[in-house]
Amino acid sequence: MSFLSRVLLTGTTASLSSAGLLGVLAKAEGRDPVQPVNATSHWLHGEIAGHSKVLNVRYTLVGFASHYAASVFWSTVFQRLRQARPDRSPVPDALGVTALAALVDYALVPKRLTPGWESVVSPASIAIAYAALTLSFLATCPPRGR
Repeated sequence: MSFLSRVLLTGTTASLSSAGLLGVLAKAEGRDPVQPVNATSHWLHGEIAGHSKVLNVRYTLVGFASHYAASVFWSTVFQRLRQARPDRSPVPDALGVTALAALVDYALVPKRLTPGWESVVSPASIAIAYAALTLSFLATCPPRGR
């Protein structure tokens, strides 16, 4: 499998699993399942995006495209680490890239550039979404040494 194929597989898996999980978690917290994805478009539309309970182009498509792009970016970082150290266990790389993503998303970038989930779901749900990122990295990682 080519490097680009691995990145796209990992990024797609990470994006779909975390967005789907956030929808389930939002519903469990009394929110609409589409709100976390809509909230991600707050970088363009402001905080009102997270209040939208409608599946639409304005919030949902922009939010999902933003989330997908970020997932592919972090998947690229992970796959580069795997390429550089194929014989090493992927677990430290997956955990490290996930921790870096969370740090960048919630501590280093301006609020306007965060994923926006904090306006819709609890910190525990956000942590679960990042865990899905780690698991996606590991689930799509080829066995060591390949």
